Amino acid sequence: MGTLILLILVLLLIGALPAWPHSRNWGYAPSGVTGLVVLVLLVMLLTGRL
Repeated sequence: MGTLILLILVLLLIGALPAWPHSRNWGYAPSGVTGLVVLVLLVMLLTGRL
């Protein structure tokens, strides 16, 4: 279950990168927040708390 959640969040991280012209002015906030969530879940998965 934890691996599935991590995989979905990695896909969200890739999708949140500012690649389209209308989202370039958003900066890195969407991908930064998603990356932080992925990092926290990865640490929890590796320590066995997930």
